[in-house]
Amino acid sequence: MSDAAEPLIDHDAGEEALWAALLRREPLPGRFYAVTTQGVVCRLGCPAKPPLRRNVRFFDSVAEAVSAGFRPCLRCDPQGARAGIHAAAVRAACADMEAAVSAGDAVPPLAALAERAGYARHHFLRLFRQVAGVTPASYAAALRARRLGEALAAGERVADAVASAGFGSESRVYEDGARVLGMTPGSVRRGGAGEVIRTAFGSSALGPLMVGMTGRGVCSIEFGEDEARLRAGLAARFPAARIEPADEAASEAVARVLAWVEEPCGALDLPLDLRGTAFQKRVWEALRLIPAGGTVDYAELAARLGMPQGARAVARACAGNGVALAVPCHRVVGRDGALRGYRWGIARKAALLRLEGARRG
Repeated sequence: MSDAAEPLIDHDAGEEALWAALLRREPLPGRFYAVTTQGVVCRLGCPAKPPLRRNVRFFDSVAEAVSAGFRPCLRCDPQGARAGIHAAAVRAACADMEAAVSAGDAVPPLAALAERAGYARHHFLRLFRQVAGVTPASYAAALRARRLGEALAAGERVADAVASAGFGSESRVYEDGARVLGMTPGSVRRGGAGEVIRTAFGSSALGPLMVGMTGRGVCSIEFGEDEARLRAGLAARFPAARIEPADEAASEAVARVLAWVEEPCGALDLPLDLRGTAFQKRVWEALRLIPAGGTVDYAELAARLGMPQGARAVARACAGNGVALAVPCHRVVGRDGALRGYRWGIARKAALLRLEGARRG
């Protein structure tokens, strides 16, 4: 191994940027640095005190650094060994909670989940938030809300559905129905009865699209093969809602969407009625901060949200987005830059990125 006092990096622009990221403790997926005086390799973003620059070497993989004689850092776990163990423990806890909710039993408390996983309570709480992106309590609440929605949609009486889902009282669900379900329990049970959704259609360079709008804002922007299928998809989601032709606001919204597709510039600024869990909404708000023409990968977006092990949870939240373009999930790509799943088709995702890139250039 080279002497520690000898400069070990070339001061070119690429490594200048990596060094600046190291000092900021900024996570950069797929890039690592080794500290020659300590003999360890770390991921960029490691919480350890930054080393002297002359003692740093940069690598494209942990395997390359290990071959050069460095051992993985115990703090940032660049190989992901501990992260895999933590993720498995969290998945097991999630499975326990799902089983309890499905059976109509009480959700295990945090102390019991931590004991089963073999961690101290406070440590397991931190691990769960890192992996899942939410606390165990929030995850359990989302499971209860899902079970409640399924029971109501199946026609159960509200009181029975509330009890079987594990909510303490019917009044609590009614008081906070918008947060729990996106509408009142009675409306869910009636398949959206009482909801009025105005729809407008247009033909874009990416194919037919539909905008659905409630009194609160746009709740749906969907691409499809034709108007009939788009309308049928909305009707399946809200079988008893009143779906009516566009009013002035909905017509204006679809015109703005079509204009944006023709010339994508900046954010598509529309009043939105986003319906999802607290975590999903948090991810969707982060998506809206990605500028047109830019992309991030799932791991990077998870790191921005303070959950470095939460790439899969972020991907699921992206997949649950039903408001194309205004919530630009098409700007999230794989770590290698490859295009991953898009509910409106990979071809549309690629076309959108090309359009935005051409506009930016």
